[in-house]
Amino acid sequence: MNRWASSSLIRFFGGKNLIYLLGVILLVGLNILVYTKVSFIFHPLVTLIKTIVLPSVLATVAYYLLRPLVGLMEKAGIKRVWGILIALVVLIGLISLLIVLMVPFFQRQVMSLAAEFPQYLKELGNSIDQWIRNSMFANYYDDLFSHLNGVLDSPLKNLSAYKGEAIEGVTNFISQLTSVVIAIITLPFILFYLLKEGEKFPKKVLKLLPPKMRSDVKDVFRGIDHQLSAYIQGQMLVSFSIGVMMGIGFLIIGLNYPFLLAAIASVTSVVPYLGPAIAITPALIIAIVTSPFMLFKLIVVWTVVQLLEGKLISPQIMGKRLHIHPVTIIFILLTAGHLFGVLGIIIAIPGYAILKVVAGHTYYLFQRRYNRYVKEDSQYDIYS
Repeated sequence: MNRWASSSLIRFFGGKNLIYLLGVILLVGLNILVYTKVSFIFHPLVTLIKTIVLPSVLATVAYYLLRPLVGLMEKAGIKRVWGILIALVVLIGLISLLIVLMVPFFQRQVMSLAAEFPQYLKELGNSIDQWIRNSMFANYYDDLFSHLNGVLDSPLKNLSAYKGEAIEGVTNFISQLTSVVIAIITLPFILFYLLKEGEKFPKKVLKLLPPKMRSDVKDVFRGIDHQLSAYIQGQMLVSFSIGVMMGIGFLIIGLNYPFLLAAIASVTSVVPYLGPAIAITPALIIAIVTSPFMLFKLIVVWTVVQLLEGKLISPQIMGKRLHIHPVTIIFILLTAGHLFGVLGIIIAIPGYAILKVVAGHTYYLFQRRYNRYVKEDSQYDIYS
């Protein structure tokens, strides 16, 4: 082994370090192979994680939104338990008020849009059909897409062929709806204990670690807390600002369903880059069918809002705390969405930020240990 490790080729690729790396890769591969053979053992654990992840995510978001309010009340002399109860009552009251005032209005808007949207799609299809028939692609279109009008006029003909998929989709929808209801019911209880004991949890974890590790792990906890707090609080403010600006812009240009479309834009803006593309789709269809001038006005409003959000609002509220390249964000969102669905898209960016903090600090520790040019007092930027 020593003779093999000391050969010129192996020394060129790292010597004993290469052997160690290959051994680690082999052990990781063996672990993955064993897991694939006995994965059924972990099925209860996977089910448990799927059950608790949604209420935990909702409680974490609410925790970072309410923590400043609870802290202010505690500084004002109100006991923390009473401050938490007051914050929960305020949160439940605001949600109830929004439900009473907004849900009936948005329900009417959604029902009306759902009834008219197929007609919008049909008119859009007819417009595209006429445009292509009068263009240079008319000959190709007649051969390849001559059945388009028949599909648009009778979409129910092929319904029976998709009956199985429809039943499966309804079953999945009911399952997801049940999970959401359970998450909402358990949310206040999880949130109460998070607000009450959340700041003590890192200290309890640190006590379980060797004293030599506590300082570094404490830095990691502080960095994760800072990243999550900045992202969640900032993203909520940015989403609210986008919704308000979109609503005002849609009202000014006279677009149909302005408040519903603005609400969609506000909710989907939680997902960077992909969210605006999703939000503008129904607005584009409505604007195209309405008139070409309406489409122009919509593009102007959307451009102005995106410029204000990208150049003024987001830098002021969120700054550049995450330092994630846009292409990286898109790949993260696509991967998380493919693996975990809508919930994965929502938690992808904060999850990546947490992993980035852990990986960055780990790299700093290795650098400090093996690089003699790194000073002991140089502080890794845990908040980057």
